[in-house]
Amino acid sequence: MDNVRGFEEDRGIEHDHDTGASGVEDPRLDIGTDERRMHVRAYNHWVSLLRGRAYPSIEDLDPASISDFGPHSVLLDFSNGIEDPAIPWLGKLLREECALDHGVTHIAQVPSRSLLSRLTDHYLQIIANRAPIGFEAEFVNTRGHNTMYRGILMPFSSDEDSIDYIYGVINWKELVDAETQARLDAEVDASHRTAPKPAATAPAWADGPSAGIESVEEEEPAGRGIGSNAPSGSLTDQLMLAQQTAAAVRAADTRTRSTLYRALARAHDFAAAADADPGAYELLLDHAGIAVQLRAPMTPVVKLVFGADYDKTRLTEYAAVLSHARRIGVAPGGLTDFLDGFEGGIKGVVKAEREARKPASAPKSADPATVLDARPVLASLTLETGLHLGDYVVLLARAGDGDTLDIVATVDGDIALTQRAMRQAIS
Repeated sequence: MDNVRGFEEDRGIEHDHDTGASGVEDPRLDIGTDERRMHVRAYNHWVSLLRGRAYPSIEDLDPASISDFGPHSVLLDFSNGIEDPAIPWLGKLLREECALDHGVTHIAQVPSRSLLSRLTDHYLQIIANRAPIGFEAEFVNTRGHNTMYRGILMPFSSDEDSIDYIYGVINWKELVDAETQARLDAEVDASHRTAPKPAATAPAWADGPSAGIESVEEEEPAGRGIGSNAPSGSLTDQLMLAQQTAAAVRAADTRTRSTLYRALARAHDFAAAADADPGAYELLLDHAGIAVQLRAPMTPVVKLVFGADYDKTRLTEYAAVLSHARRIGVAPGGLTDFLDGFEGGIKGVVKAEREARKPASAPKSADPATVLDARPVLASLTLETGLHLGDYVVLLARAGDGDTLDIVATVDGDIALTQRAMRQAIS
């Protein structure tokens, strides 16, 4: 049975080994960590191809040109669906280890007890977690030999947004029989008692996108996308999940629309959970030193998730998105689809929320012309003005003897002045 372990678990001292032409080392004690170095190199290559994107472009990957780990790799193509991905590339050494011919072109054709199946069995976890995943385990291969392997799966994209390719690298070695293993274990133990202990160090990629993933069995269930279902777990667990997703948004080299949508979806789910557990939410706010804001209830949420030191303009926008989602009743797990379908995306939602916050506008005052048309005529006189019937004009008059007004000029070229006079007349 497979025994999956985290990469942080060193099982012995470092010792260099060379891989033979068959891709399988001579039987020896399980004390080497050279395969870990291969995965560090594979991961670093993946990072070098990011170039400010969430996922490297599949156009930049050429497994045939990678002499280092290309022969130990496989490329999976999901462009026609995830049920049975195609295998456009299978490295020479990996193909030989599994005794596969060139007729194997899809995952469904991979033998269940082959080394390749150990790698491809994990591909759905990449779709769920949207980040590289590393793993290690032992199994009995088709030749009946106990084999240890370490693998890494890394997402690639053809459109910089969706994951439609996965590139996997795996290294392996067959273990010695139990009697020889016991004898060598005793020799190594004796050596350890006389040798100084080296300082423990973390793998070079421990702070990478899959940091903290110690067992593939602990990953999110396959097929469950971020924001597609209501989350579970304690409020603290959900906050940590949201913070981990938001960390990718804060990194300039991984900030994309899909990354931000996922982070906001996690924040929205956390806000819903906080409503159900206000006591725990208050404790989290108190621990973080964030004050409750009654007029802006989503601002503390985004500060918890993205960090109180994050760009204030963006925090305001993100809080507006969550407020609007709550206003119109977007259910937990539904924010990503809501944002994808909203015209203008985040900017459109922010605009809609700001419009919704505006107080109801006062009723417009009556049209001055309508009011004045209904008033009785005070006096009529004949004066050449060139105006049409019903037009209004400002007359400039000077008081004369008695109650008479002497018209001295007409002001008919200033529309703004005429309108102001009309509004003043009915106020």
